[in-house]
Amino acid sequence: MTKRLKSKWNWARARAPLAVALGVGTAPLAEAQQLEGHLRLNGSQVMEAFEPIRAVLQQSSVVLYDGRKTMGYGVVVSSDGYLVAKASELEKIKKLSVRIDKTEYKSVKVLASTAEWDVALLKVEAEDLVPVEWSEDAEPAHGTWVVSNGSSSRLRRRVRIGIISANAREVGGGKSPVVLGVQLNNEKENLSIREVAENSGAAAAGLKSGDVILSADGQEVAKIEDLQEILSKKEPGDKVKLRVERDGEQKEFEVELRAREKIFEEKESRNQAMSGRVSQRRTNFKRILQHDVMLSERSTGGPLLNLDGRCVGMNIARADRAESYAIPAAEMVKVIKKLREESK
Repeated sequence: MTKRLKSKWNWARARAPLAVALGVGTAPLAEAQQLEGHLRLNGSQVMEAFEPIRAVLQQSSVVLYDGRKTMGYGVVVSSDGYLVAKASELEKIKKLSVRIDKTEYKSVKVLASTAEWDVALLKVEAEDLVPVEWSEDAEPAHGTWVVSNGSSSRLRRRVRIGIISANAREVGGGKSPVVLGVQLNNEKENLSIREVAENSGAAAAGLKSGDVILSADGQEVAKIEDLQEILSKKEPGDKVKLRVERDGEQKEFEVELRAREKIFEEKESRNQAMSGRVSQRRTNFKRILQHDVMLSERSTGGPLLNLDGRCVGMNIARADRAESYAIPAAEMVKVIKKLREESK
């Protein structure tokens, strides 16, 4: 018997009693390691344990529709019909309606939004809604159980379960959420344009490579940080007046600002590229909670709850297969207050 045949024979002899002990028989190893389909799902007893949390989602989360197609989620924030959702996802919806509990609302107003947090304030004509109860505790620690919306039927919410998986932090370096649509050379003597992106406000306004930006909205700019400070106070669709130097002559342009992710698509890591669809905007947030609930890019915008049913944040992005982000409750309370003031 050759060494290779002897090795196979010894492995077969060793595997047989081990397989019997594990109750998998002598089927091929790959088959033995796979559970049957029904055993891969959370059982009814597991789901029953989360029923009180599911009931909160049923009353206080919002399902967004484009016609009959589910497009995302939102959060009920007042009894008289104020809601919040992920702003950039709303832009994709042509015929917006929402469902709260089992009631559908076909008349939905978008009152205000903030590019800084990618959150929009919505309003429906309703009374006696059940708003989420924002958690006033410290941000949840690593390993804290959290619950979010899973795929829902038209009348019944389902849950997805996970844990907080990292410290609350900034992601994306705090860049301005809106852009001119240019790449800049930040040289010592001037702030010149190296390249103008297609489909940008800068291209539409007529800016060209080689133009030197002298001022924005009447304020002199000498470095990129000066320009970013001015743009950080703007929203998509706002305009900025630029004074530039071209071939020794000064010219003025009015440039419409556009969302950063619309012009400069975020680069995907290898892990993100293998994760299926991720949120178009998934960075550039001042503060997020990271958790491992398996969101899809269309299940952002809803509440993230703890086991007491309190809302610890609003889901804002699916970053990859193992990372989802939520804006913490403390920040969300401030964002909602600001949006309601602006809407008046």
